[in-house]
Amino acid sequence: MVIQVIAALALTFLITVIACPVFIKRMRQLQYGQQIREDGPSSHSLKAGTPTMGGLVFIPAATLSSIIFAGASPLLYTLLLLTLGCGLLGFLDDYLKVTHNRSLGLKARSKLAGEAITAAIFLVILQQLNIYSSTITLPFTALDFDLGYFYPLFIFLIITSASNSVNLTDGVDGLAAGTAAIALLAYIYIAWLTGQSETAVFAAALAGACLGFLIFNRNPARIFMGDAGSLALGGAFAALAVLTKTELLLLIIGGVFVVETLSVIIQVASFKLFGRRVLRMSPLHHHFELQGWSEWHVARTFWGAAVVFAAVGMFAYRFQFGATH
Repeated sequence: MVIQVIAALALTFLITVIACPVFIKRMRQLQYGQQIREDGPSSHSLKAGTPTMGGLVFIPAATLSSIIFAGASPLLYTLLLLTLGCGLLGFLDDYLKVTHNRSLGLKARSKLAGEAITAAIFLVILQQLNIYSSTITLPFTALDFDLGYFYPLFIFLIITSASNSVNLTDGVDGLAAGTAAIALLAYIYIAWLTGQSETAVFAAALAGACLGFLIFNRNPARIFMGDAGSLALGGAFAALAVLTKTELLLLIIGGVFVVETLSVIIQVASFKLFGRRVLRMSPLHHHFELQGWSEWHVARTFWGAAVVFAAVGMFAYRFQFGATH
C-alpha cells in the first residue's frame, strides 16, 4: 500500500505542475478570470481577472492517478462519484460567473438541489455495495450511536457543510489548497490504519494535487481553484468521512474549515440579533487581513492550525481504533 500511496501522490503532483501553466495560458486567452466580490477586502480588487477554475486541472489529475494505482475498485468509484458530482456543481457555478461577468453563479437552491441528488445517488450506491451503516462514533471514545432513518439527512448535511466550508476558506491565496492537503494527509493515515488501500490512494492523489496546485496558487496567486475545486474537495472530504466512519471526526480533522464556517455564522447571527459585528469581516481570514496581516501570514498561520487539528484528529482515531480492536 505504501508504494501505491507515494506513487499516486507523486504522479498527481507532477501532472498538476505540468498542466497548470498550460491551463493558465488558455484561461487568459479565453479571458475567464475571477470575479471579485464588491464587499470583500479592497486589496482583493487587484485579483480581478486572475484565471480561475483550477479545479479542472487538479481534480482530473487526482482522478486519473487514483484509478491507475487503486484499480477498478467500486469503493474508489464511490469516492470519485461524490467528489466529481460536487465538482460538477462547482464548475457550473464558475462558468456562470466568468461568462456573465458577475461574482454570483448558481443560485443557492440550485446548489442544494444538486447536492441533494448527488447525496441520494451516493447513499444508494453505499447500500448496493453493502457498506451502508447508519452508526456514527463519538470521537475519543468507542461509543456508537445509530441514527437510523435520520442518517441520510445527516449525510446530506455533511456533504453540504463540507463543500461550503472549503469554499468559504478559499478566500486567501493558497489557504484552501494548503489546508486541504494537510487534512488529506491525516486521511491517508486513517485509511492505512484500517487497511482501506483504495481510500488511502485516493486521499494521497488529492493531497498531491493540492500540493502541486499550491505552487501556482500561493501568494501572489497565478490561478484560483474556483468552486470547481473547492466544492469537489468538500465532496471528497465528505466521502472520506463516510467511508472511513469518521463523520464526526471530520469536524476535528477539518477544524480550520469548521472555524471559518462558524465565523460566518456568528457574524451573521450577531448582526441580525444585536446589530453588531463580532469580526471586522467574515470569514475569519478576512478579519485578520483587515487587522494588517498579509495573505501569506494568514495562510501560514492557518496551515499551522490545520496541522494541529489533523494531529489531534489522528490521535483521536488511533485511540478509537485501539479501543475497538
